[in-house]
Amino acid sequence: MDPIYVIILLIVVAIVGVFVGMRLKRHTGTDMGPVQAEIERLKTEAALEAERLRKDAVLKAQDEAYRLKREAEVEIREQKVELQNLERRLHNKEEQLERKNQLLDQKELEVFEREKQFQKRDRKLKDREQQINSLVEEQQATLEKISGMSSKEAREYLFKTIEADVRQDAARLLKRVETETREAADKKAREIISLAISRYAGDYVAERTVSVVPLPNDEMKGRIIGREGRNIRAIEAATGVDLIIDDTPEAVLLSGFNPVRREVARIALERLVADGRIHPARIEEMVKKVEREIDNAIKEAGEQATFDIGVFGIHPELIKLIGKLKFRTSFAQNVLQHSIEVAFLCGIMASELGVNVKKAKRAGILHDIGKAVDHEVEGPHAIIGADLAKKYGESKDVIHAIAAHHEDVKPETVLAVLVQAADALSGARPGARREMLETYVRRLEDLERIATSFQGVQKSYAIQAGREIRIMVDANRISDPKAALLSRDIAKKIESELSYPGQIKVTVIREMRAIEYAK
Repeated sequence: MDPIYVIILLIVVAIVGVFVGMRLKRHTGTDMGPVQAEIERLKTEAALEAERLRKDAVLKAQDEAYRLKREAEVEIREQKVELQNLERRLHNKEEQLERKNQLLDQKELEVFEREKQFQKRDRKLKDREQQINSLVEEQQATLEKISGMSSKEAREYLFKTIEADVRQDAARLLKRVETETREAADKKAREIISLAISRYAGDYVAERTVSVVPLPNDEMKGRIIGREGRNIRAIEAATGVDLIIDDTPEAVLLSGFNPVRREVARIALERLVADGRIHPARIEEMVKKVEREIDNAIKEAGEQATFDIGVFGIHPELIKLIGKLKFRTSFAQNVLQHSIEVAFLCGIMASELGVNVKKAKRAGILHDIGKAVDHEVEGPHAIIGADLAKKYGESKDVIHAIAAHHEDVKPETVLAVLVQAADALSGARPGARREMLETYVRRLEDLERIATSFQGVQKSYAIQAGREIRIMVDANRISDPKAALLSRDIAKKIESELSYPGQIKVTVIREMRAIEYAK
């Protein structure tokens, strides 16, 4: 309790005691001597206690004042030191600025002197140029007088004379430069590609999306159809796919453009068949349960893929689309596995070329993201994927690489070319893809048709499963330089008209035979 409050309390008690004693004396008439003495004693003690408390309060106030004074002195000393340091820094800054001003003045003088020298040189050069122009005009007039032709006529005659030789030399030079460049580039590209292939140890067999549900017996088909077809209608309505029940023994076919829905229908139907309880309510319950499981599986597959290749910070919606690729196939190749391969190959080749490895892997894993929704959106999957990447905040380089990996957009960056190369490597390696026999034969026929459409071509042969085409030309009509130009033209036409994985080698063969008979 505060000492002042204690003093006041004691004084109040003493006053109340006096007042009470006086009242008692008046009413009782008895001797109040002892009471008065006790009151005096209490007053004396109260006065002493009040004095003691006052002295304690004074001492505490003096201590507090002393403490505040010491703190103020310490703070003042610190501020003085800080001000001295600040003053010293300002002084140093002033000295530095002064030195810089001196240097700038010196540089300004040097620049001024150099400008004067340049002006003198410029005047000398202009005078020299005028002299040279006058001499050239005199020489030109002399030559025209001697030759009897104007400079324009002489120039035209000279151009006509050397035009044929220049064309021939240009074709030979072009062939030599292209050959040297191609050899060097092919050697380096083969080294990088072989290194990427050797360093990537992916599986050769990828999982396919299955659209056939095996049945324990043919009687199960009737239970799947249900009374008046109510079960099959409930399955089709809940999953969005078509059930095809035909004469195929112990099997039901699922048909649908959406691979995720087809997978939901497959798993749900397998579980219904195993459970044996097949009716509309059970079907709807099972489909909803499987849909939740598939959603979780899609998210986990996308997260696992990005974790495996070491790419982070991708938008959650893009991760879900990556996971959907698990249920998408292209030429019997699983698209998610293909995207992971492309990401790894891009990263390996980028490290060899000094390109950003993280960005290369990011473009690789996202390059086929459009295939996750290409059954819902119109357009090429490369353009769809680029739009999705742009929507969810990917960088311009990654968006361009996605859009250009099938030449829907012309590739303009090293990253775009890397994604193209890695996509071709993953799709062209043995066992990665399958194509129907009719498509394969048609591609070979189209290659030979394109080659024979050019003048001077005698025969063409598509070999190595369509990876190379060899063309025999008429040596009398096609020269060596023209053969080089012909191979380029055929390659350009193949690129513009055909769709194929990997690359196709175009080889033009020109043979000259001289035959004579000795009689």
